[in-house]
Amino acid sequence: MGVVSSPEFSRNKIQPQKLALWVAIGSIIMMFGAFTSAYVVRRAAGNWLEFKLPDIFFYNTVVIVLSSFTIHYAYHSFKKGNEKLYKALLLVTFALGIVFIVLQYKGWEALNAIGATFTANPSSSFIYVISGLHAAHVLGGIMAIVVALTHAYILPFRPTQRRRQRFELVVQYWHFVDVLWVYLIMFFMIQS
Repeated sequence: MGVVSSPEFSRNKIQPQKLALWVAIGSIIMMFGAFTSAYVVRRAAGNWLEFKLPDIFFYNTVVIVLSSFTIHYAYHSFKKGNEKLYKALLLVTFALGIVFIVLQYKGWEALNAIGATFTANPSSSFIYVISGLHAAHVLGGIMAIVVALTHAYILPFRPTQRRRQRFELVVQYWHFVDVLWVYLIMFFMIQS
């Protein structure tokens, strides 16, 4: 005899895309946890160059936190049917994501200028690797925002359940890379 699924069961079932996103986020958390743990262990081993993280890394923290607000309100506007605000805020989020990447690059240049090059010392190498991996994940988020922008500006505006769910995945991932960056900045501040 087959199993009959009740309406309550099907409503509470997690979407496969959302499950895949959260599994990926869990993997990314483990990867960054491993890198920050390795940072702490390697720092204790000695031969560690102490330097102040350039201020530009704090400016791009403000940028990515601001972008979390803009994408959150873009999603809220989408759900409320406010097409103009939704599109405008999504575009602002995209621009802030690009600004974050540019500032990240400027931060690496500032590190280089103070002698903290990629190969100068393990301390600076860790900063480049960890912030570079984060930037790669932000670029992935920017690509997801490009897809969301394509849907926003090419498809007729209809806040359907399917489009809301797709956009929600983009928003959740973007909030994740934001929180991850805040964690990394706080980690670097505590460790220096």
